[in-house]
Amino acid sequence: MGHRLDPLVIRHTLRVPRPAGPRGDGSVAARQFDAALMSVGFKLSAQLLRHLSGLSEGTVADTAAGTLDAVREMVGDHVRHNAYFIDFPANVPDTFDFWMQCISGALADDRTHASTLRQLSNGLVDLLTLPSYGNYGHTYAEMLARHDELTAAAGDRITVLHLGGTSQDELHALYLALAGSSTPLGDDGLRDLQDLAGHCAQGPQPEEIPVRENRAVVNQARLTAGADPLLDTVTDVLRLACGLAGGDVTLREPTRLRALPRAIRRALLAGLDAVVTAAPAKLADVHAHREMWKRLGERLHPHEYPQWPHAAEVFAVARGEMPAPSLDSRVEELLAARDVTGAAELLKAAPGKLFRSLDQLLRDALTQDERDAVMARAEQVVSGVSGRVVLSVLEHLHNRAERTGRRRVFVNRLGRAWVTDDTRPPVPAPERKRLIAALEAELRRRLPTTGRLLIDPDILDVALPLSGKATASGLGVLPRGSVSPVDGELLRFFVYWKQTELRTDFDLSALLLKGDYSTHSWLSYTNLRNVEGEHSGDITDAPDGASEFINLRLGAVRAKYIVPQVNIYAGEGFEEVEESFFGFMLREAEQKGRPFEPRTVRMKSELRGPGRVALPLVFLRGPDGRWRAKWLHLYLKGTPTSNRVESSQVTVAVLLRDIVEHEPLTIRHLIGLMSGSTTTVTEWDGRTVPVDPVTYIGLERPDGLHPQSRIITLENLRDLIPA
Repeated sequence: MGHRLDPLVIRHTLRVPRPAGPRGDGSVAARQFDAALMSVGFKLSAQLLRHLSGLSEGTVADTAAGTLDAVREMVGDHVRHNAYFIDFPANVPDTFDFWMQCISGALADDRTHASTLRQLSNGLVDLLTLPSYGNYGHTYAEMLARHDELTAAAGDRITVLHLGGTSQDELHALYLALAGSSTPLGDDGLRDLQDLAGHCAQGPQPEEIPVRENRAVVNQARLTAGADPLLDTVTDVLRLACGLAGGDVTLREPTRLRALPRAIRRALLAGLDAVVTAAPAKLADVHAHREMWKRLGERLHPHEYPQWPHAAEVFAVARGEMPAPSLDSRVEELLAARDVTGAAELLKAAPGKLFRSLDQLLRDALTQDERDAVMARAEQVVSGVSGRVVLSVLEHLHNRAERTGRRRVFVNRLGRAWVTDDTRPPVPAPERKRLIAALEAELRRRLPTTGRLLIDPDILDVALPLSGKATASGLGVLPRGSVSPVDGELLRFFVYWKQTELRTDFDLSALLLKGDYSTHSWLSYTNLRNVEGEHSGDITDAPDGASEFINLRLGAVRAKYIVPQVNIYAGEGFEEVEESFFGFMLREAEQKGRPFEPRTVRMKSELRGPGRVALPLVFLRGPDGRWRAKWLHLYLKGTPTSNRVESSQVTVAVLLRDIVEHEPLTIRHLIGLMSGSTTTVTEWDGRTVPVDPVTYIGLERPDGLHPQSRIITLENLRDLIPA
């Protein structure tokens, strides 16, 4: 369809790079392409359909093939989703009856008769030893033949694909957007940036790369292309060295450093020398990664390059041969001496660190004079704090209780979550309110005046994407803490995984909780059906890929919370399998259809995280009876094997209680700050498209907006974060 990287453009922007090819009458092929797209829940915009209709049939066919492959993967339709019970959700047996059928089959099989009899005599039967348990008893084609075609409904998802610029223009624009992002990218985003950086190394570069991980990826491409890397801290050099070794530029995981070519060693040492020469105080940053610096020194041989003496100082600090007191250690000394004012004054040199320390400084202050001094210094440097930190501190203060007795939820960059009692005294109320006012005033100053702002109301409760680490890659995925409406009679979860080497058993489960977070019931391989829904059956081996489903009738659900989870019972982890993803579909009861229908998929999210239990999101029933989804993107440690919904229900309930009560900073809050005399805010009715340019903020881009409109959707939501 064009450049090999064009699928990245489609996935990130929902734009199809403008196909280049001979003119012709491609109208029939274009309509066929549009029909094929609609079968998986996508559609060509009117402009894209017109453009394709004026090209040759061959060009349209080539474009269609590449685009269909890309969108099918986005929605999870690039693999075959079979179900253990062939008629699912119909004819799902009672769990006990099903197990007895499996035992009867094993007793009738000469190969397993004796072993099954021995197990029965001991009073305990291992399901995995029964021949009919855990493996498909029918082919994918046989399963399809048992299901009616899906009947179209007004509520089916339709995602519009728009006409983009040329392939090169789109790739460079995407590169600049990812490289210049004001928030960290997720792991998939970093990999995409790496691919794009290699292609765009010789073209236009971002004016600024505020996220250090992004800078490391760009520097790797620049160095490979013969350009000088962009370095202004010693840690930039360490990240670059890890990237060149094929390791982790985030520095979360240790990298196995390898021997580097002489030209690369010279470039890294020259860069280090320049950074330290310009700002010797930056040597203090070495302490954070001392062991990595020692190992890097063994690869760079700085003693062979006396022309760069300041580079050698970096390794002397790492070995403890040269003092370089860090800002953190100096602040700790002042706080230990109860000099809160001195600590705040010192932190003015690092405004972001000062703002992240305000909670502690205000709690440690013993007098009003000290609190006033802390506040004065914060207000003096607030203009130098990044927009992401301003918003993060504002969210923290909104959730900071003025009373004790609450619990704290911690979520690290990998999505690992845990809860502990909040033993901190409250932040004094006057300072808390004063800080909130100062931060909101600073945001108003930075936010652009937009003229007419057109808002899709469904995006108002979406959390601001303060980090790409808080959002998994996929289709229709929202940042952690976001709330979105759920409309439909049937809610169906799905998980797909394909093992790499070991027999791997993922178990899809749904925990149903009451209003007090106690257990109402659950659906899993140990409880295949109840009045609320059905489980598709347990698959215990996935060499060719496997799927499990849970079907719920929302009108019959008597619980307040529905918590889907994916448990690893045995085998490879989420980051070790060849592929794994989770999602949910919504449909009406009369639509019928196969267990997996791509145009009913509302969300498909990659499962790539630590731990052995995944919690993608929770569904909450509000006082009005309507269901809403709150996005979690969490992973629990679990146990090495045999994770089950029954064993994790208490942990999930405790965690969920505090996460549900946490209020993230949302689009609604930001729009409230943008409203004013120069900005008119209008809610979009879902039908009328304005003829004049607007700034549109919504879940998806409407077809027909003025070409000069500024458009913010899920694909570029990070653009709302002010610099």
